[in-house]
Amino acid sequence: MFYESNPHKVLRFGDVLEGFVLSATSMKSPHDVKERRQYGIDVRVPHHAVVLSPCCSIGDKTLALSPLIGVNPAFFDNPFLREDLTRVNGKLKPEQSVPPEIWKKLPPQEKDRRFGGNREGYAFLEYFVYEKHDLLDYYTVHRQDRNIETNYYMVDFRRIHRVECDRVANPKQAPLEAKVLELSVQTRTTLRAKLAWYFGRPAPEDMV
Repeated sequence: MFYESNPHKVLRFGDVLEGFVLSATSMKSPHDVKERRQYGIDVRVPHHAVVLSPCCSIGDKTLALSPLIGVNPAFFDNPFLREDLTRVNGKLKPEQSVPPEIWKKLPPQEKDRRFGGNREGYAFLEYFVYEKHDLLDYYTVHRQDRNIETNYYMVDFRRIHRVECDRVANPKQAPLEAKVLELSVQTRTTLRAKLAWYFGRPAPEDMV
């Protein structure tokens, strides 16, 4: 079970929320403190956003949120993933991470290099896919040979925003009416493990 059938009246890690405004700055290069250069502020109100604050750290008017976005269209080119896009969330065998026709063309050394020689690993480090649900709208994914209607979504760990909200005092004293979906305990554990791996994996040069 991907989602909790009876969501609790409390904010939790992995919850899907609605109504929050997210923003990010953009610039061509860092500013010299003595100069004024152009920069931009991108402000969006996504249909849904996901709580990436640990449950015990929700409070002090602060939340870490990531927008719930459409899935990577390339996922549908891989038959193994196409059967169940939430397979992106777990560890895969190297041959499961790409379409069969691409795997056949890879040289042996590249096949051995995948996941550092391990038989299983995370292939899509930045992404966590949310299972389709009646409360999530359908949208169209365009591929060369077909258009696909889906309501799978995903979060991209590279797009985490800090949001301040006066009503977020703690997990129970929060705008609970904004909560749309809650992950099951098992799914929340999977999300926590992947997010921890994303931020905690060692750099190749540190593994010497």
